[in-house]
Amino acid sequence: MATARLDATFAALADPTRRAILARLAQGEATVTELVAPFKLSQPAISKHLKVLEKAGLISRGRDAQKRPCRIAPEPLAEANEWLEKYRALWEANFERLDDLLEELKSAKKPKKG
Repeated sequence: MATARLDATFAALADPTRRAILARLAQGEATVTELVAPFKLSQPAISKHLKVLEKAGLISRGRDAQKRPCRIAPEPLAEANEWLEKYRALWEANFERLDDLLEELKSAKKPKKG
């Protein structure tokens, strides 16, 4: 996985408007006009966000007569998820070891009956 692509993905995902646009596109393709509707932003502002998403490879734009529908591109998100998954597994293993240690400490503190 290319570091530059991963960097571009995370940089694009850092903005809440771009994440909201991706969430909308996860439901199906949409035109720029359709993407502008739920936001209190101008069409040029949304277009700038779309350019960032497109440059990061997170969306693609098609041609349909006069429209240019946007659609989500899953590959960069899958790569980011794969990268994050490695760290999730690491942290889960660390937490399991911590849980085991805490259980040992609890058992050692319990007074013995008898």
